[in-house]
Amino acid sequence: MIVIIDYNTGNLNSIKNILKKIGVDSLITNDPVKIANATKLILPGVGHFDYGMRNLQSLDLIDVLNKKVMVEKVPILGICLGVQLFTMGSDEGSEPGLGWIDGYTRAFDKSKLDSRLKIPHMGWSDVRFKPASKLFAGFSETPRFYFVHSYHLTCQNPADELVYSTHGYEFVAGFEHENIAGVQFHPEKSHRFGIQVFMNFINHSC
Repeated sequence: MIVIIDYNTGNLNSIKNILKKIGVDSLITNDPVKIANATKLILPGVGHFDYGMRNLQSLDLIDVLNKKVMVEKVPILGICLGVQLFTMGSDEGSEPGLGWIDGYTRAFDKSKLDSRLKIPHMGWSDVRFKPASKLFAGFSETPRFYFVHSYHLTCQNPADELVYSTHGYEFVAGFEHENIAGVQFHPEKSHRFGIQVFMNFINHSC
């Protein structure tokens, strides 16, 4: 069963509806027992970094997620705030992140942005991705995805970097390490390109 983790952030039904469209059953839950039985996990989310981490803590989800992801190596896909929580921490708050990836969530450097470029970075943007990526398998053209964010990912190990986009300067828009993958954009709002990402996660992830 594919479990969409409910920790009181974001519209989870939009992801469930996309999965249903491609013929995949999923369950929205914050029940640790049901999460423990998942074969794949999706951690979405919008909002403040500390709010997201504190919600995971208050729902007693961190231990079960650590076991599923780091011990059992169950595939997980993070989306927007969800992928930021995979990092060690964020400029946005003081809570430590899940620490599944050796990276950090950084605020956009406004000194590098043209005065016409606003924060948050909002709207459609092209991305480029590493050819060996399972998450982007089968893409034959430059895809465009929908972004809404004021912070972006950084990785200590360039090998973990998966996909890049540009807002004033190029930034890491997603990463992939073993069973862990995540994207800063919203595939559930990105039409056929987003559908392909979900299909790849279902069919090609470890």
